[in-house]
Amino acid sequence: MRLPPMPIRWKMTVLSFGLVLFSLLIGGIILLGSVTRLKEDEIGRRVMLTARTVANLPTVQQYIAAPDGWKQIAPVADNIRMIHGVSYVVVLDMNRTRLSHPIWSRIGQPFDDADADAAFAEHTYISKAVGESGTAVRAYMPVTNEEHQQVGVVVVGQLLPSLGATIAEQWRFAAVTILLSLAFGMMGSWQLARHIKRQMFNMEPHEIARMYRERNAAFEAMHEGVVAVDMNETITIFNERAKRIFGIEGDCVGRPIRDVLPDTRLPEVLEKGGPIYNQEIRVGNALIWSNRIPIRDGEQTLGAVAIFQDRTEVARIAEELTGVRAFVDALRVQNHEHMNKLHTIAGLIQLDNKERALEYVFDVSERQEELTRFLQEHIGHDSIAGLLLSKVSRGKELGIEVELDRRSEFKRFPPLLDHHDFVVIFGNLIENAFDALQSAERERKEVYVSVEQDDEVLSVLVEDNGCGMTEETKAKMLEQGYSTKGSDNRGVGLHLVHRIVQKGNGELRCESSPGQGTSFMIIFPMGGGTDSDSGE
Repeated sequence: MRLPPMPIRWKMTVLSFGLVLFSLLIGGIILLGSVTRLKEDEIGRRVMLTARTVANLPTVQQYIAAPDGWKQIAPVADNIRMIHGVSYVVVLDMNRTRLSHPIWSRIGQPFDDADADAAFAEHTYISKAVGESGTAVRAYMPVTNEEHQQVGVVVVGQLLPSLGATIAEQWRFAAVTILLSLAFGMMGSWQLARHIKRQMFNMEPHEIARMYRERNAAFEAMHEGVVAVDMNETITIFNERAKRIFGIEGDCVGRPIRDVLPDTRLPEVLEKGGPIYNQEIRVGNALIWSNRIPIRDGEQTLGAVAIFQDRTEVARIAEELTGVRAFVDALRVQNHEHMNKLHTIAGLIQLDNKERALEYVFDVSERQEELTRFLQEHIGHDSIAGLLLSKVSRGKELGIEVELDRRSEFKRFPPLLDHHDFVVIFGNLIENAFDALQSAERERKEVYVSVEQDDEVLSVLVEDNGCGMTEETKAKMLEQGYSTKGSDNRGVGLHLVHRIVQKGNGELRCESSPGQGTSFMIIFPMGGGTDSDSGE
């Protein structure tokens, strides 16, 4: 059975406690080695001092070469051994015969250790040897007479304390150090774990990992492109949809945003600290609709996130709201209009006025055919031609005459614009004219539409003789959400038109007087425009 994950607070406490314990163990071993070396150095200095003291005693120098000299030397050497607290003091003559020893039975026996060879050559040194009783530090000191001739050697030894004895000697200090270290280590680990837990919004690592996986899955499932950066302009999120929109391959997370998308304008949000909504921008070869929002923690800006939507989808929605939906209305209007015409023809036939019926049929078909032929020859895109045709029919239903300037010509799109943009422009301007005329008291209601194009400019003119606008309305008409109709779904059309004019580097002119009507003229530069019949 799988155990539940341990809370991070206990994980960090146990881990820190283990690290403290391991550190104490390593430190204890190093400290024990240092204490052992210091103890060994201290013993070495003591035994050397004792050996030098014994070698300089007149009794030792006088009797070391005499027969039965051990009787004078042994008691003196044993007293010095007890006074200095060393393990043994051995005096050797030049024949390596012991003249003193803590064990009196060994006096007179030879000293066969090869470690003493250098001492009989007048060398002074300290060595370490392992014996039956343990490891001993021994000092070798030559003995010289008044003529400075070597007459023997003094060997002083001291057993090193065992590891257990050294630990027993330091156990109080070690116990206090270990207890204090463990106590402070546990308290520090607990406080550190609490602090980190608060920084992680009191969530456990497995919960954060689950949220991270869910976040990535949500971003990848989104139809919009999502790009986020931190305060250093380093990418933290770049989902697959964004990669497809911008044609980016490979992993982008961790790279500077300016290296991946130099003209994304996302760093502008970091600099200004404010959001930018519903802006159409060009990034590389892509025209996209973007919302860019700063990521904040209180008053502090931590980064920025941008949500990108393909311009095609946005244009489709705008086109449906402002233009394409009119095609359905146009079919309904034409059906109603044709029913009226059929009723007229049927009435003329019933009145036995066949010639008048034929004349009416030819007249109606000729006018409709003339308008259709004009649009096909002078307007180079079917969506725009169909929109204008539908607006003519819609005007008839509303009692408004929509006049298309027969000198109009539209064959090429200006740079950066396409048929979606012009569907939005024509649809909104003509619908606004219809709204203005419906609230106007006019015997003859007219909307005039003209499109002129040459190699330099493209101009669009939409005029009406409706109710007109006040100066206050003219000043606010391009603001998003502003409308005089008092509806939640209003106040978008002219704002969209204004954005398209900005995108195409065009100029929007408006002339309006209350009670006189309104005229909108839009002028676009044509340098490098695209053929309108290729803009599907």
